[in-house]
Formats: sequence, C-alpha cells, structure tokens
Amino acid sequence: MTKFDKAKAEIVDEKMLSNGWTRLSNFQIDYTDSEGETHRLQREVYHRTPAATILLYDPKRDTVVLVRQFRLPVFLHGEPAWVIEAPAGLLDGDAPEVAIRREAEEEAGFRVRDVRFLFKAHSSPGSSMELLHFFAATIDTTDRVSDGGGLAHEHEDIEVLEVPLNRAVAMIEHGEIVDLKTIALLQWATLNRESLR
Repeated sequence: MTKFDKAKAEIVDEKMLSNGWTRLSNFQIDYTDSEGETHRLQREVYHRTPAATILLYDPKRDTVVLVRQFRLPVFLHGEPAWVIEAPAGLLDGDAPEVAIRREAEEEAGFRVRDVRFLFKAHSSPGSSMELLHFFAATIDTTDRVSDGGGLAHEHEDIEVLEVPLNRAVAMIEHGEIVDLKTIALLQWATLNRESLR
C-alpha cells in the first residue's frame, strides 16, 4: 500500500452548466490528497456518452479505410477542420460491437464480418466522461455495400478514404492525421500487422 491509496474524493455539489447536444456540469469535490489534507476543488466535466471506433484494414491491398469530416473544435483552433479519422460513433444504447458495425456501414460503406475487440480507453480523462471501445476488422472490396458518407438526416457529410497503411502512419508525422483515436489504431496496426492478415 502506498500513500496514494489513502487519497479519496467526495462529491459535494453538481451544477448543470449546459444540457444541449450533451451535458456539461460543474462539480465541487472534497479531495483528500495522499498527505491526508482535504481540499475543496472545482472541476467541469463533459458528460460525453460511450463510443466505439474501428480500424478497417484490407490485408490484400495493405490499406486502411478512413473518413474525413468537419470538426468544430479543430476549426476553433484555427486548424484545418476536415479531420481524417477512423470510423467511429456513439453507442446510442447498443453494445459496442453492434454500434461499431453500424458506424462502419453508415460512415465508410463497409459491412464487416469479423470484428476484433482491441481495448477500451478514456479519451480525455481530465475533463470528459467519454469511454472509447477500440475495434479492428479485416475487409476486402467485396465487403463494400454502399458509398458510406454518413446519415443525411443527421447532416453528416463524410468523405471515405482508402489509404495505404504505411502512408497513413506517415500522415501522423506530417500532421495530416491529428485525431488521437485514429493515431492509436494506426500505431496498433503497425505493431500487429501480421495478426490482421
């Protein structure tokens, strides 16, 4: 047992700051640190719901299927706002594998056969409740069932890209891929390429 095992937190108050597309709350917590001192802290938490993301890999052509879409926070940073990403989406009450099969088809146009769960991770644990479930699937051209592009009634405007895996990894270094979940999946693919064949 270390001194950090003694640290604990107690929620004192929660105030909702926004409840639109998702919820933003302000919390007051009493945090007892590893030295046994208690401090009143204030934190904002973005109540993002669980989501899933998938690496679509074609071993015959050594390519990955990625999507490009507008992202407002990147735009607000003054950077190119059409972000290249792995297909992803909210679970919307479904099991992670069900949700990611749906998203792969809606966004990229691929109906995946075998889905492999890789890991789950918190995307930004300092401020967001979002928990991401990471998957991979091998595909080929016969798995394409539509052009993808997202759902019109949700005003999704998604471009589907097929990129050689080595090129996609190089795009990280050149700043063309800046999405963290996509970077994690591409790095995983680089380390585990043989298991995807």
